[in-house]
Amino acid sequence: MRSTILGALAICLSASLWGLDGVALTPRLYNLPVPLVVFLLHAVPFALMQPFLFKGYRTFRTLRRGDWVVLLLVALTGGILGTFSIVKALFLVNFNQLSVVVLIQKLQPVFAIVLAGLLLKERITPRFLTWAVVAIAGAYLLTFGLSLPDLETGATTAQAAMWAAIAAAAFGSATVFGKRLLNALDFREATFGRYGLTALLALVYLLASGTGVPLAEVTSQNWLLILLIGLTTGSGAIFLYYFGLTRVRAIVATICELSLPLSAILFDYLINGSVLGPWQWIGAAVLIAAITMVSLRPARGSQPQATTQTAA
Repeated sequence: MRSTILGALAICLSASLWGLDGVALTPRLYNLPVPLVVFLLHAVPFALMQPFLFKGYRTFRTLRRGDWVVLLLVALTGGILGTFSIVKALFLVNFNQLSVVVLIQKLQPVFAIVLAGLLLKERITPRFLTWAVVAIAGAYLLTFGLSLPDLETGATTAQAAMWAAIAAAAFGSATVFGKRLLNALDFREATFGRYGLTALLALVYLLASGTGVPLAEVTSQNWLLILLIGLTTGSGAIFLYYFGLTRVRAIVATICELSLPLSAILFDYLINGSVLGPWQWIGAAVLIAAITMVSLRPARGSQPQATTQTAA
């Protein structure tokens, strides 16, 4: 039980860091092409990891073909497709109208729960589904109150909604594939491999697109932000996330990740002065209660899988 609580807290903290990133850091990279942002947000942290995690290369040489396939799927879904899609969605609405983007992201638990049941054979109980619905309802109230999302703001909003839906599916899939990957790697090696392979795939995409790697467009402020993101809300949060994922089920993890909208709104208040309405505060309370119930009382008969590997 203590291990499960620790894992849930680690995932909630990592999701909160992603909320901070969405409010205060990534929006300031809007002057850069999206593929370049994806590449730099993975390549820079991967370079910084080398002195500490280079021994992980030995472990990678011993991976089976199936493990490499799972690592590739994690990089493609959570690294390339998920990051590209959510950044693209945010850029399309210029970080001003986030309602549709945030709402579509709430579909992530749906994708993760379905995949966890199909691929990981995790038992999905009626009790869990009840609290999952409560958590999603709380996240909706937190974001929109009793209002409906505005879908009549033009073509860019529709495009943003499409990219946000792709991001939700990608991140939900990455949660499940990441859980499978932790059977072969510990959370540090998994982070190291994910960032390295994602950076390589992003570089291949940039070169194949004919644009090259336009580093001349990166300002000194951009470099500072990329470094800060890489050390905190990027690889730092991923380390915490994979640490937590070794201790909880994938479908519990994806509900804990709903801490992201909660933290985003709180940071928006602290940084930008945005004030929550009464229904949003009710949504925050409902969300926290649902996350607590899911984290502290795992479904009966379904113990979390934990990796026993040590760091290389």
